[in-house]
Amino acid sequence: MIEPENKTISVRRQCDLLSFRRSAFYRKSKPASRSDVRVMNLLDEIYTRRPFYGSRRMRIELFKMEGIRINRKRVQRLMRLMGLEAIYPKPNLSRPNQAHRIYPYLLRSIAVTQRNLVWASDITYIRTTSGFVYLTVILDWFSRKVLSWRLSNTLDASFCVEALQEALLRYGAPEIFNTDQGIQFTSEAFTGVLIEHGIQISMDGKGRALDNVFVERLWRSVKYEDIYIRGYETMKEVKTGLREYFRFYNEERFHQGLDERTPDDVYFNHTAETYAA
Repeated sequence: MIEPENKTISVRRQCDLLSFRRSAFYRKSKPASRSDVRVMNLLDEIYTRRPFYGSRRMRIELFKMEGIRINRKRVQRLMRLMGLEAIYPKPNLSRPNQAHRIYPYLLRSIAVTQRNLVWASDITYIRTTSGFVYLTVILDWFSRKVLSWRLSNTLDASFCVEALQEALLRYGAPEIFNTDQGIQFTSEAFTGVLIEHGIQISMDGKGRALDNVFVERLWRSVKYEDIYIRGYETMKEVKTGLREYFRFYNEERFHQGLDERTPDDVYFNHTAETYAA
């Protein structure tokens, strides 16, 4: 998404807008070692089961699960690379870019009773046998419908912006958009699109996992119902597999929280009612 030939906006400014390190743009990325990938995959499994575990508990769990002796600094490094942080109240949970504006959480007293009232987004780590990629989705809170999604091998903001633009093009604009305080979502590239469409911006409070509970539940479903059992080898295979999974998730998978209806059924045939979190 960065255009070095652009004469109007410098590479430095493009990197700033996309929350992308300029050094990473000029430097070829070094692939993670097999050892790191193995540990990261195990960390992903632990985190999916117990997202409240920090690096200390992760280190202990790795030893109990696989007999892996690893120092805490390495666990911390790999968790940062994966975009993982333990979910519990503590300072600097979401590690926002200090130059980016943080918006208040707007959903605490709102009853979500219709589609396109609130959309939400997040990012998760997706493992393959040869490495890892990142997944982002745009989700309608009322129906739980996945409106769009993108994969990326980096954590810059561009793939989040692309997913947002696709959802807006296909489904119109919501009244409120909720995310965490990560640099991808606080970046000018992302918030600028929301502001341009007149969308109110809401961001999770620090240490409040339930502020974006429906996306967190989606990640658990995606990993246990698809990623972990498929054993994808490449990013291309992940993309093909997730395309089918999200079709199944939207069109066929019944949700207890939706009175055993599918997201598509609720989204396209909704009535004014509130589904419990």
